[in-house]
Amino acid sequence: MSHPAYAPSPPDVRVSVEVSYLAAHSAPGRHLFAYVIRIENHSGDTWQLLARHWDIVDGAGRHTVVDGEGVVGERPVLAPGGVFVYDSLVTLEDPPGQMSGHYVMQDAWGVRARVPIPAFGLVGGVGGRTLN
Repeated sequence: MSHPAYAPSPPDVRVSVEVSYLAAHSAPGRHLFAYVIRIENHSGDTWQLLARHWDIVDGAGRHTVVDGEGVVGERPVLAPGGVFVYDSLVTLEDPPGQMSGHYVMQDAWGVRARVPIPAFGLVGGVGGRTLN
């Protein structure tokens, strides 16, 4: 069984994140955050998102790793110039926290690449954007 080849460097696929603290759905020991991810393909090739990897750290230093196929039940295909936007939720026991990770993407020839997801803060209440 052969393993897929990985590109020596990530393609020009850019990831941006917007985070909101959901105060109305939070309580002590359970702080809920919504985040919107925008993935933009600035490369000349088509890429499909196969999997995700998240590293989540809360204010007490607890580290959680989340790995899974696709995002929100999909494995989107991004043609050159394509954009995919989705939203999701995360709960922290103790804010502030941080999330970062990467997507595993594959081109039409089966070459895979890890596209970094830049670290972003999960800050509840003061200093964070709050949605009720």
